[in-house]
Amino acid sequence: MKINIETSVGQDYLSVKEGFNQNLFTKLSPPFPPVKLLRFDGSKKGDTVTLELNFIFFKQKWTSVITEDFTDSNEFYFIDQGIELPFFLKEWRHKHRIIKNGSGSVIRDEITFNANPGFIGIFLYPAMYLQFLYRNPIYKKYFKAKV
Repeated sequence: MKINIETSVGQDYLSVKEGFNQNLFTKLSPPFPPVKLLRFDGSKKGDTVTLELNFIFFKQKWTSVITEDFTDSNEFYFIDQGIELPFFLKEWRHKHRIIKNGSGSVIRDEITFNANPGFIGIFLYPAMYLQFLYRNPIYKKYFKAKV
């Protein structure tokens, strides 16, 4: 399944790149499930991020490795690939793109996932979509234009 969500922000793409750090990551955590950050190396190739998702009656660990990062004169992106996923996910790939857009930029989340078992994806899709849509106002506030 695929999800693509875009958010326009006021800061240039290189400033947004620098702002993709542990502080932002914790602000992006949704209200449910509560997320505990166990490890955050960064967004460069080889870095690891590990989370613990608290579903009240049980907890699930989620570990992703940054498999690629790239910067040029128009864009920065990095890809996180799930290597240890919650039981309901079979595969996870998230490309975080920050694209130059005049004096601002566009943050584009490109997510591909497969559920375990596959038919669960029909139910997961709306929840995943809303989890990432939740980020839009946070991105806008965090990366508003500097005066």
